Amino acid sequence: MHIFITGVAGFLGSNLADYYLKKGFKVSGNDNLVGGDTENLNSKINFYKYDCEDLKLNNKYFKNVDVVIHAAAYAHEGLSVFSPYLITKNIFSGSVSVFTAAVMQKVKRVVYCSSMARYGNINQPFHENDTPNPVDPYGIAKLAAEKVLINLSETHGIEYNIAIPHNILGPKQKYDDPFRNVASIMINLMLQNRQPVIYGDGEQTRSFSDVDDCIYCIDKLTTDKKIKSEIFNIGPDENYISVNELYKKISNILKFNKEPLYYPDRTNEVKYSNCSAEKARKLLGYKTEFDVNSSLERMVKYIQEKGVKKFVYNYDIEIDNELTPQTWSKKIF
Repeated sequence: MHIFITGVAGFLGSNLADYYLKKGFKVSGNDNLVGGDTENLNSKINFYKYDCEDLKLNNKYFKNVDVVIHAAAYAHEGLSVFSPYLITKNIFSGSVSVFTAAVMQKVKRVVYCSSMARYGNINQPFHENDTPNPVDPYGIAKLAAEKVLINLSETHGIEYNIAIPHNILGPKQKYDDPFRNVASIMINLMLQNRQPVIYGDGEQTRSFSDVDDCIYCIDKLTTDKKIKSEIFNIGPDENYISVNELYKKISNILKFNKEPLYYPDRTNEVKYSNCSAEKARKLLGYKTEFDVNSSLERMVKYIQEKGVKKFVYNYDIEIDNELTPQTWSKKIF
């Protein structure tokens, strides 16, 4: 089977590529290397450096591909409130370009990696049949892209599945991005003996999942012929924790004894964001192999081996006002 992975040099994309290469599949992929890193790439991958928004190149490289896994994304939910054009252009236009090229090249199936942000501010735990109510441009764009994929599938007969990963943890996650990945940011700061930052009271809860647990489910959505036209929450529903608890877990691993710094709430941040895994357990055989502690330990080891990094502010803030987090506007990290 020939699989094309968008964002193949990124966290999820590169881990997926490693998995499928071990299975003996042919793996191709692209990345614009804004959020990805060539160090993540296995030499056996047919790698093409370009942006997903380029329909012409998508159409060129999707030839003779069986399945496209669309994992590429500027996955910056919070930043999308202040850089809505940058983020939604990448999420929506880039996704529609990928889906269109897949139809043009008669790709058998598209697996789209959406986001918990699609649910927004609704009762939790979130279920796949709930009516979403996204509260920020990122979530709105993710949901809109899903709708386009479903529409193209129904119109042109292409198969699809949609994965909704929880907050993913594990090796290869980018840890020098000040705009996303709370666990990676905390670890990178603590290893530099710097106090991590927590927005609000830190009691916002999240479900964290290990990348290897997610890959097992995404593989089912990619290769199981019986599973199609489905949406799945991917991740555990039994171990959601607060950001304060996340900080304590990381500080215990690192023996870090400084208190975090508390900053004002981030605008439009969902307080409680937890998904039900009932459907995935029933239809995909999903089960949690890694708990939060073991995932964090793997991340700490990875970052220690790679070495700490300075944070890189490589995204422009389009709307800079009194609501913009100071960690971004003043580049505190």
